[in-house]
Amino acid sequence: MAPTPTAPARPLTDGYGRRISYLRISVTDRCDLRCRYCMSEKMQFLPRRDILSFEEIDMIASAFVARGVRRIRLSGGEPLVRKGVVDLAHRLGRHLESGDLDELTMTSNATRLARHAEALVDAGIGRINVSLDTRDPETFRYITRWGELEKTLEGIAAAKAAGLEVKINMVALKGLNDDQIVPMMRWCASEGHGLTLIETMPLGRIDDDRHDRYLPLDAVQRDLEEQFQLVPLAERTGGPARYWKVEELGLKLGLITPLTNNFCDGCNRVRITVSGQIYMCLGHDDHLDLKTALRKGGTEALDRVLDRAMTLKPKQHDFSISGDSDTPSVARHMSVTGG
Repeated sequence: MAPTPTAPARPLTDGYGRRISYLRISVTDRCDLRCRYCMSEKMQFLPRRDILSFEEIDMIASAFVARGVRRIRLSGGEPLVRKGVVDLAHRLGRHLESGDLDELTMTSNATRLARHAEALVDAGIGRINVSLDTRDPETFRYITRWGELEKTLEGIAAAKAAGLEVKINMVALKGLNDDQIVPMMRWCASEGHGLTLIETMPLGRIDDDRHDRYLPLDAVQRDLEEQFQLVPLAERTGGPARYWKVEELGLKLGLITPLTNNFCDGCNRVRITVSGQIYMCLGHDDHLDLKTALRKGGTEALDRVLDRAMTLKPKQHDFSISGDSDTPSVARHMSVTGG
């Protein structure tokens, strides 16, 4: 018999009546790649003294679970570069066993996934979202600056062999990988992976011009509909993607469109940074300090900050992208709050 979940004492509900049931936790701001749309080549990372311990991450995550969060995603940066992250997943996995958590997932670039895939399954992680923008080795090395495609493909294969569900996340980049979208769809379909296309997001100052690479996904969808039958799916996974079934391929295709189609009306998520800040919206800089609350006042103080956070969650993000300025909509990089 499945365990009976514990009813949350006070569900987390924002000022627009949206129930918060999805928590994304960045366990590190570091990454072993430097994808051009995400990071500058030379990044300044946080000193280790400023980041949450795994014990603190566990306490914060458990506080959210007690308030009704049903899904948790571990992210970064690249979460597998932080030593001991599998042990953290094991800790959080107890909420799956109790029935208080429905899903524990991870976002990864898969460069280190081959050595960790089986342990992640044992910890309770059921799905890996893998960032893979191309299967062409030269384009892959250019986008990531020094990545080796073979390592990522080995990691994906190991995840599949271990029994993990794999979903590929592909950032659509004009003039760089737009000709590889259909081949990626066909490959994902043949491997049994889902595929989500993502518009580049104006987060953090980078070395490249995002406007030059911005590819509106409404245009991509129109092009795809000339080749395939796209059947809308009602399915939602708790994230911002809208899904279609590509009939000819048997592929589930997701589109994340922060710029061409605002997806905030049903937002059910908040993000915790590696330094213990809660961001109520990816597209706003407003945040509150959970780390200090926990260290100074324990779980009661933490609970009060969560209540305050709900009053500050905005109705929608303010993302925009323009060729007139190289200033991003949000100053912090994606790796700070996690994907």
